[in-house]
Amino acid sequence: MTLLLCSFLPQQKKVRIFSIGDSTMCDYDQKYLTGFGGDSLYPIRGWMQMARTLFPPYVEVHNAARSGRSSKSFRTEGYWQKVIDSVQEGDYVFIMFGPNDQKPDTARHTDPHTTFRQNLINYVNEVKAKNARPVLFTCIVRRKFDSNGKIENTHGDYPAVAREVAAEMKVPLVDLNKKSAELLESYGPEASKKLFLHIQPGIFPKLPDGKKDDTHMSELGATKVAEVALTELKHLGIY
Repeated sequence: MTLLLCSFLPQQKKVRIFSIGDSTMCDYDQKYLTGFGGDSLYPIRGWMQMARTLFPPYVEVHNAARSGRSSKSFRTEGYWQKVIDSVQEGDYVFIMFGPNDQKPDTARHTDPHTTFRQNLINYVNEVKAKNARPVLFTCIVRRKFDSNGKIENTHGDYPAVAREVAAEMKVPLVDLNKKSAELLESYGPEASKKLFLHIQPGIFPKLPDGKKDDTHMSELGATKVAEVALTELKHLGIY
């Protein structure tokens, strides 16, 4: 008699992840790619966009990150309300801000030790109120090396405050600021260019002089950061 052992195997419970953040995290659809670079092959990617393909099948990703948003404007422009309305008990919410909080305009700027800190606390508390699970992330580094081949801090106190809030509120932290710095340093100043948008002249019609962007990642760079993030999430028991 043949036993159908597979019918007795436990079914893996679905894991739902919502993510909020900025351009280094967000999805780039075909319309955006065509308009931004003049060609659908424009290589910009967000790390959470690439993470979607790396998670196991039982993980469902809802990436709500938006380009140009800060911890302030993501809420004031209505993006957060749509996310939190969809979050259910047991879901994860990944929270990563910082780079646009540095911007001087009043629509986005926050002070790291006051308004930024409070914004993170508010996000965490609202997720917890839904019996869901917040996870804080420090922002990804920019590609800026010092004379010793080490990554310089271009984000001020924002990453440190995210670490402090995670510790104080006892929520998981993925320190992508630290891990992405280690990643870039492992490549070095020259080879790390391929992780970002260093585009040669003449490739895209709208960029006749090429482009050197040390903030936004190429498909390779976003994938490598996603791999680092998933390793950290695995250690935290997120999936």
